[in-house]
Amino acid sequence: MIPIQELLLFILAALILVITPGPNMIYLISRSITQGREAGLISLAGIISGFLFHVTMVSVGLTAVLFTIPYAYGVLKALGVLYLLYLAFQAVNPKNQGIFEARKDLKEDKPVKLFSMGFFTSVLNPKIAVFYLSFFPQFIKPEFGSVFTQSLQLGLTQMCVSFTVNFLIVISAAKMSLWFSENPYWIKVQKWFMASVLTGLAVRMAMDKAK
Repeated sequence: MIPIQELLLFILAALILVITPGPNMIYLISRSITQGREAGLISLAGIISGFLFHVTMVSVGLTAVLFTIPYAYGVLKALGVLYLLYLAFQAVNPKNQGIFEARKDLKEDKPVKLFSMGFFTSVLNPKIAVFYLSFFPQFIKPEFGSVFTQSLQLGLTQMCVSFTVNFLIVISAAKMSLWFSENPYWIKVQKWFMASVLTGLAVRMAMDKAK
């Protein structure tokens, strides 16, 4: 099992990552604003279910890769650093839509479609698999025990963090979107804060890799 201090650091990293601008977050807020909280929560359930699929696949894959391919651990850690730097750039990229700059032109869909859209958005999104494959190895160490068990522990932890944050955002999406539309300065602050934290995580992981 992963030590508590490492797990707490992972929770902090997962928290920063889940509030970083991304398609899932923008879709959830947009859906919540146009169709209500219930629609947002159903969509969220679908997205979290898609995460579970990726966590299972990645846990099996990491177990196989780390024990069969030499230097795979170092390669995945390097990819993790590059991925975090990419997310930091995307956070401040002026071409990207911010989290709270939601769409308001979505048509209403039935619960089954809302869930399936959320689920397949996660399952068919290669960026989610890349995130797990590149980020998990930063916290997985052979001395902590089974790689498969550690992967599942990290995956379930990330899912809990993601669900909690997204749940809170969905139920307050309308008010938050209105507040940020009236205070656009804070959108820039939020983006640069995310970029700074992600860059800091990347630097930490790069230094840790070199030890």
